[in-house]
Order: sequence, then C-alpha cells, then structure tokens
Amino acid sequence: MAQPESLAELLNGRRAAVDASLPAVGFVAGWLAFGESIWAGAIAAVVSAIGVSWWRLRKGDKPRAVLIGLFLVCVAALIALYTGKAEDFFLLQLLSNAASALAWIISIVIRWPLLGLVVGTVLGQRTRWRRDPALLRAYSRGSWVWVMQYVIRVAVFLPLYQAGWTEALAAARLGLSGPLIAGCLAVSWWVIRRSLPADHPGLRHPVVDDPVQKAAS
Repeated sequence: MAQPESLAELLNGRRAAVDASLPAVGFVAGWLAFGESIWAGAIAAVVSAIGVSWWRLRKGDKPRAVLIGLFLVCVAALIALYTGKAEDFFLLQLLSNAASALAWIISIVIRWPLLGLVVGTVLGQRTRWRRDPALLRAYSRGSWVWVMQYVIRVAVFLPLYQAGWTEALAAARLGLSGPLIAGCLAVSWWVIRRSLPADHPGLRHPVVDDPVQKAAS
C-alpha cells in the first residue's frame, strides 16, 4: 500500500489533544491556588484557552475550529460557576465523550463511518471514498477503535465525576488526551492498513468504478 502518511500526520490529533488539555489543567491550578475558588479556576481556564487559541492561530489553524474550542472552555467554566461545583467543569467533557461514542457507533451501523468522513474531508475527497468498498470497510473497522477511546474516557471520567474528585478528573483529562489519542491514531491506522488489500493504492486514491462503464456492461 503506497501511502506515506499516517493518520497522526493527516489529522494532527496528538498536538490538538495536548492543547485541549491545558485549560483543564489551568482550571484546577487556579482553583487550588486560590483556596478552591471556582471563579479563579474559571478565569485561569479561559486565560489558558485564549493563550492556546492565539498559539493555534499563529500556527495557521482554522479560526472556526479555534473559536469552537475556546467557546467550549467558556461553556464548561460557566457550568461550574452556575452549579458551584468544581467537578462540573468536566461535565461537558463527560457528556461529549458519551455522545461521541454513540455518534460513531451510529455512523458505522448506517455505513457512513465518521473516520472516513473526517479523513475524506482532510484529503478533499468529500464522499468519494465511500464508493470504494475496500476503503468503506477499512474506515468502518478503524472507526471502532475511536468508539473504544470514547468509551474508555467515559468509564474513567464517570466514577471520578460522581465522587467529585476534581484533581483526579484533571489528571485523567491530561492522561487520556495526548497518550490515548496517539494510541487511537496508531491502532486505527494499523487496522485500516490490515483491512485494505495489498494492492490497494491507499487513502488518497479510492478505487471507484466508472459509472458509465458499469452501466454499459
């Protein structure tokens, strides 16, 4: 299979995961430094998110994606301020992982695997990859690895959240971001490579039947 890039190179997931963890670390650091003040934690989280956003924009990331990340941090901070519980800063993260697991499962079942949609968009293929049965099968199998990463996070976050262990939630957020994303990218890439035939030209070159030729046959 003549495909030089890995999923990690195509999606740049490891760096994004580390960047996304910094506001959570900032929240707990501010919360602890000022006598478990949720206001201090919220301010520290938002300031961290603004710093990460500025850095991403300087590196050429799309403004829309950067602003969405900043918006989610602000929402998480507002939730914690509204409830008065520090652990609720991580509630949005818990819910989003549960929703993501469900969304990825549904996408596999209806044969529109999200991994294919993401990679196809990055490669500018739109949905052309879906007309390649081998790629469709490979992306479906690879998507199950992504389902498992979300399930792992929910399994770890939920008991910590229920126990109100804010520091442990931040540690879990950090530990289950960069390392877990890196593992997910590596394993799903291995699954895709093993699922494609040996003579398949790779992710950039879907093998699509010519509809005109197919209709004439």
